[in-house]
Amino acid sequence: MRSATVLRKAGERALSNRWSAIHNALPLSHFLTDNYGRKHNYLRISITERCNLRCLYCMPEEGVPLQPDSHILSRDEIKQLASIFVSQGVDKIRLTGGEPTVRRDIVEIVQDLKSLGVKELGITSNGIALHRKLPLLVESGITALNLSLDTLQDGKFMTITRRNGLNQVLKSLERALELGIKVKLNCVVIRGVNEDEILAFVKLAQWWPIEVRFIEYMPFDGNKWELNKVISYKEMKELILQKHPLMVHRDHKSGETAKVFKSPDWVGSVGFITSMTDDFCSDCNRLRLTSDGNLKVCLFGNEEVSLRDMIRSNVPKDEILEVIGEAVKSKKEKHAGLDELKTMKNRPMTLIGGHKLTHLNEKGEARMIDITEKQVTSRMAIAEGFIRFSNDLSIAQIEDNSNKKGDVISLTRISGLSGVKRTSELVILCHPLPVTKASISIDVLQDINSIRVECQVKCDGKTGVEMEALTGVTVALLNVYDMCKAVDKQMVIEGIEVVAKRGGKSDYGSALIEKSKM
Repeated sequence: MRSATVLRKAGERALSNRWSAIHNALPLSHFLTDNYGRKHNYLRISITERCNLRCLYCMPEEGVPLQPDSHILSRDEIKQLASIFVSQGVDKIRLTGGEPTVRRDIVEIVQDLKSLGVKELGITSNGIALHRKLPLLVESGITALNLSLDTLQDGKFMTITRRNGLNQVLKSLERALELGIKVKLNCVVIRGVNEDEILAFVKLAQWWPIEVRFIEYMPFDGNKWELNKVISYKEMKELILQKHPLMVHRDHKSGETAKVFKSPDWVGSVGFITSMTDDFCSDCNRLRLTSDGNLKVCLFGNEEVSLRDMIRSNVPKDEILEVIGEAVKSKKEKHAGLDELKTMKNRPMTLIGGHKLTHLNEKGEARMIDITEKQVTSRMAIAEGFIRFSNDLSIAQIEDNSNKKGDVISLTRISGLSGVKRTSELVILCHPLPVTKASISIDVLQDINSIRVECQVKCDGKTGVEMEALTGVTVALLNVYDMCKAVDKQMVIEGIEVVAKRGGKSDYGSALIEKSKM
């Protein structure tokens, strides 16, 4: 009895805290409104990459390479970033992972976020370790649970998750219902795996006050996604209607990801998340913060910007808000279609690019950035690029120095260095920089019939030397093209990118810089 009383009081406190937060909610700022008028009041924060399952649709059986702990947002950084979003009108936060319950300070993180005064503070969990922690999490501020469960059969649970644990998940579901928090049960439906259990899951919605949500199988890096494994929302709905003809579509709520259905004889409801066959982008209100502190404006997008690096560099809040605003404004009207999603890399560590950013003024006119107030730091950048030949003649001439125009390697190196020095003349908005050192290295890659050019640039200045490194690589590759075009009309220049940079707000590729000779 005492245990039941404790659970009931924890649930009552969570409900009271939620109503108080609703009453005191802040208006949404323009930083969180995109170019299509969508207002983003919902932030999903991944607090860990780690997980205690190996679900076949989520990651390889051997797991995935994890980042060093130093790359993951600390408790204080999570609160600091969350407070920025809440100050602009975010009123709903959900903690995700990996599996968030494997993080040791999750209770303290929940307490921190509760103190910010959001309307709803949720958690997405696989339920393996949740039942032991849930009462304290609810007492600390959790008001909603999304529980992942793809099968109700022991053997199949082992097949899907590559681990045991169905009973623990069901305990977590029971505990959540005892506590009285809002529960959604997420089931990823995969043809040939668990579509035969759809009606069994519907029974849970008949009996309990939960929303059972069937999710169309989606592609993510490493999950061996295949289109023929996708069961569409319409196919699932027709199957359920045969057994439950009174099921009707409930009115859609703005920002809701699921199409929700009810039946008069159900205590709960059934929802369908239709990312693959019928997107819900038009009223999307969600932003994502990855465990390493990158802002991701679309689940299916491949563009991110590091807020962690800005926090660690003590960038003022107003500057961080400008970056957030630019990222939100860059959000596309809708995510990619099926053809693009099949091949898209879902989680590359790249920065946002190709949108209206700081080189445009309020009127959309080009301008040079004012760097007067920036501090001089030691800057370095490394860029690389490739030229791929369509035959063996160019490589042969380069190696035996028989090209009629001269020594390709030497002239390419000189051309690249010339490009570095003339970057501000060629790239019109670049500041002239006092380059202190530059080098061009050239590798002949016979196995792939290509040449790789790498450019390293250093300077002591107020802005980075990425453009100098990129220009050096590009001009060097153009020189190779010019000198070899007589014997190869189908060369391809490709893969030009910055692979490392140091000295600014968003450094990366430190291992490459340490290996460099500069």
